[in-house]
Amino acid sequence: MPIIESAYKAPYFFRKGFVSTVYSGLFRKVNGLIQKRERITLSDGDFLDLDWSYSEGKTERLIIILHGLEGNAQRHYITGTAKIFNQNHIDAVSVNFRGCSGEDNLSYRSYHSGDTGDLEQVIQHILNTTEYSEIYIKGFSLGGNVALKYLGENQNIPEQIKAGIAVSVPCFLAGSAKELHTLKNKPFHDKFKYNLKEKLIIKKSQHTDKLNDTDITSIKTLYDFDNLYTSKAHGFKDAQDYYKQSSSLQFLPNIHIPTLLINALNDSFLSAECYPVKEAKNNPNLFLEMPKHGGHVGFFQFGGFYYNEKRALEFVEQKR
Repeated sequence: MPIIESAYKAPYFFRKGFVSTVYSGLFRKVNGLIQKRERITLSDGDFLDLDWSYSEGKTERLIIILHGLEGNAQRHYITGTAKIFNQNHIDAVSVNFRGCSGEDNLSYRSYHSGDTGDLEQVIQHILNTTEYSEIYIKGFSLGGNVALKYLGENQNIPEQIKAGIAVSVPCFLAGSAKELHTLKNKPFHDKFKYNLKEKLIIKKSQHTDKLNDTDITSIKTLYDFDNLYTSKAHGFKDAQDYYKQSSSLQFLPNIHIPTLLINALNDSFLSAECYPVKEAKNNPNLFLEMPKHGGHVGFFQFGGFYYNEKRALEFVEQKR
């Protein structure tokens, strides 16, 4: 499939990736969305919180939205997507990954970039309890990697799933991890590290047999966190094994439903491998769009909704 020429034109002050990323993450507001929470029990006894929002009338269409690292279903990039789809007669369910809904999850494990098992359980729950005939999946950053991996590793996805959209995706995790440890990304790296360590301190109090203060003090970087906790808690040998097994890049050739990947060329979180031109050219179901600007989960536009939100809606309507 030819690479898509992006129609996104960033306003002048949002052409710098840092500005687009920070403004969209810290200052954007999305008002008027009403969410209703549902808690589901997972197969291992843990729980996930799903935040639903609805179109005005009954619909058979649904979008599942997945947030990024240390996000949640109230982040404005999530609610912006939910709102525009709701306004266009499509219900939305925004997934809070384990431990991301304001309450620590029960088990020692939590969530990670390649965890498609929880997404599978969410989808099965939806299929068992609702009557949606068209379901779309949209993921951001870490959630985008989960979405792409799910769509590519599973050749028996439910027939109700009609399209996927992934935004600002670190589809080659080792490369993105390296980028996050560079000086240009230090403010983001340190913020992520602080939040993750704070959560780990809470988890330590419930799992003293697996964690101690020395372990947590030893975490100086995100790589340390992945090496000490993410990999070990989720069945990987170490951080590099986690990155290798969980990267969605290797699964892109197997995607067989229409899927749009939007990665901005000035996204400082992404390495060169995160722009899978060869994979897109060789897979008629993978549509790669690489706007010149946009930053990481940015894509600011005047008028309320951001470019990636309008583009996602346009894509699913085109592929019906």
